[in-house]
Parts: sequence; structure tokens; C-alpha cells
Amino acid sequence: MARFLDRSRIVAAPGWSRWLVPPAALSVHLAIGQAYAWSVFKPPLESSLHLSGTQSALPFQLGIVMLGLSAAFGGTLVERNGPRWAMFVSMACFSSGFLLSALGVATRQYWLVVLGYGVVGGIGLGIGYISPVSTLIKWFPDRPGMATGIAIMGFGGGALIASPWSAQMLESFGTSTNGIATTFLVHGVVYAVFMTMGVLLVRVPAEGWSPPGWTRPVVASRPLITDADVSARNAIRTPQFYCLWVVLCCNVTAGIGILEKAAPMIRDFFADTATPVAVGAAAGFVALLSLANMTGRFVWSSTSDVIGRKNMYRVYLGVGALLYLVIALAGDSSKPLFIVCALGILSFYGGGFATIPAYLKDLFGTYQVGAIHGRLLTAWSTAGVLGPLIINAIADAQKAAGRSGPALYTTSLYIMIGLLAVGLLANELIRPVSDRYHEKPAEPAMEGQAT
Repeated sequence: MARFLDRSRIVAAPGWSRWLVPPAALSVHLAIGQAYAWSVFKPPLESSLHLSGTQSALPFQLGIVMLGLSAAFGGTLVERNGPRWAMFVSMACFSSGFLLSALGVATRQYWLVVLGYGVVGGIGLGIGYISPVSTLIKWFPDRPGMATGIAIMGFGGGALIASPWSAQMLESFGTSTNGIATTFLVHGVVYAVFMTMGVLLVRVPAEGWSPPGWTRPVVASRPLITDADVSARNAIRTPQFYCLWVVLCCNVTAGIGILEKAAPMIRDFFADTATPVAVGAAAGFVALLSLANMTGRFVWSSTSDVIGRKNMYRVYLGVGALLYLVIALAGDSSKPLFIVCALGILSFYGGGFATIPAYLKDLFGTYQVGAIHGRLLTAWSTAGVLGPLIINAIADAQKAAGRSGPALYTTSLYIMIGLLAVGLLANELIRPVSDRYHEKPAEPAMEGQAT
């Protein structure tokens, strides 16, 4: 097994098509993107195990925390051992997390669900998320935004498959503890098989490979794009790293809170209208958000190749804040208006994830971009706690005070607008990385060198 997973076994032969790498990445990201469909499980878990909204969000929150931590601490291992090793570890952890969760629900031991989905599955999320990023950037130096967008859109699109699939299984197996446990069990087995396709297919380019006819572009006209390299150790010493950390954290917090609460949120907004939102329609709304999340990752990250990363984040953060303001002021007046604004916010949320690896490549080069990306994802860990906590805690408090409908979320929406404004300011502060952080030409760097 160790030999099978070794990086040297997956160096592509001459003539191997680089367009086979995105499908390999998608097989992993579509699976772990199931995390975005967690809100489908919240109502049945709350009902069968007598949990509050805050408690039922805990596995999802912890999963996102572990995603960031495992990506940060495992980023260098992924660079060193290669994408096949990383995808295998991700598959083993993510599938095992579902199996542990199934056992936890069946025995009514909710801590096992938290441990399985949140901790073990969360490690699978983090290692799987960064597993193809560095490889894709090396295969597509001519279109880094598009390449990472193709793969990372899979993570956003995972719920497009998982949401209706999970809802159908819960309808077939039931929403009792046995039905939920069976649904988790099926998830674990099916995702293991699906992710194995990526493990078998992925390849890395040979040393010195470049696309036919491609030459390294002149970077003088794009001041935020460097042709130098910065190690992961030096990257975390730069102000640019921390500005990007704030940008990502704010953008993710503003999106993930709505996404985790999506199904109950749209039902609450229109609960007192003549046409309330049914459970099935709410699950469909989650799937639509997943589609926007997925599409935004490809469309906006590809757009960033044309207009630049900094301008793209101005759109994500500035226009996103305006869309939140519309929901806060008039979201309950029209279902189409609410849905369109939510879709826009989630497209920017997803686009922010897909664009960040290319932003890192522009600022720090390709040398250890995977490890730097992993460290930056601690911002996602923080946001994974803050977003659901803000939305759920305020909604629970408002409900306890006797309020209902949109009033459960108004305060949270204004907080999200403030966070996006902070992220917009941090993006404006980003400047080119100082030469003193660059790798010296006399000190050639080995990819995957320990940091």
C-alpha cells in the first residue's frame, strides 16, 4: 500500500492528458462537499435526539474547524507525499466519519456523531480539500484560476447531489434514529467507492513539464503577480498572508452561516405567509444554493484570471454586503427576491474559495502554495465556528424571547454586512510581497521540503 501511494508512482508519462486531473479532483471534492448539505439532517436529528439548533450544528461546525486545522498541519505532508496519498487519507477519514456517526445515532450517543462527522470526517475534509490544489496549479500554470475553480466547484456542488439524495433516503428509511443511522451508513460506503476513483486516476507532472507552447508571462504589468517563490515558513511572516486570512474569514463567515441554516431559514422567513415553504421545497432551496456555490467557484475564479484577484474580491465582499442588506430590509417581501439574493451571496462565497489558491500563487509563487493554502484555511476553521454560532445563537435567543419569522435573523444579517466591510478593507491593504521573503536563487528548493 505504501508503494502504491508513493508520489513516484504517479508521475505522468509523456503525452498524458492534464485534463484527466480535474475529474480526479472532482471525485474527491464532490464527495466531501456533502458537508454543505448538513442542514438537511438538522431537523430529524433535533427531533429524534431532542437537540437545539445550536447543538445540531455542532458536527458541522467541528467538521469545518478540523478541516482548517488538518489542512494547516497536513499541508506540508500533502506537498511531500503527493495527491494520491492525500486523497486516500481523505477517503478513509471521511467515510469512517459517516460510519461512526451511524453508530452514534443508532445507539443515541450524540457524542459519537460529533466525533465521527466532526473530528474524523473533518480531517478527511481538510486533507481532501487541499489534496489536488497544488497539483492543479502545476498542471495549469496558464489558467490557475480556472483550474482550481473546476476542482473546488465540486466541493460547492457536493450538496447539489447530497441534499436531494439525503432527503430521499430519510423519506425512504424514516427520520427515526434507525432511519438516520441507515442513511449515514449508506453515505459512508458510497462515498468510499466514489472517492477511490480519484485515488486511482490522479497524476503529477514530470519535473520541468509545461503546457505545449506556453511560456512564463511577464509580470511587470500585474504588480500583485510574482515570478519569485516564498516558502510556507516565510509566507506566514508576511502581512499579505494575514490580510488574506481576514478576507477569507470574513467572506466565509458571511456565507457559511446562511448555508448551514438554509433549510430552516427559508421556512422561517415565510412561515407566516399564505404560501409557507414545505420541507421538500426547503431541501430544494439547499440544492439551489449548492448550484450557486458550485457555479460561482468556476465562473468567478475564471473571471479572476481576466480582471485580477483583488478586483474579484472587491466584488465578492462589496456586492455581497449589498445583497445581505436587501435580505435584511426586504427579504420577506418576495420569495424570488430572497432566493436571488441568497444565490448571489453563495456564488460569491464559493468563488472566494476557488479564487484564493490563485491569489496565493500570485503573491507567493508555486513553490509551496499547497502548504500555504493549508495554513490559510485556519480562517475557514474560525469562520466555521463563527458563522453558524452567530446565526443559530441569535435565532435561538430571539425564539426564546417570543419572536418568529425574519426577526430571528435580522441582527445576524447586519453582523454579516459588518464582517464583509472588514474583509473589503483587508483586501484593499494587500500589496506585493517584499523581496526579503523570496527564496534565494542560490538555495534551490525541493518541492515538499519540510517547513
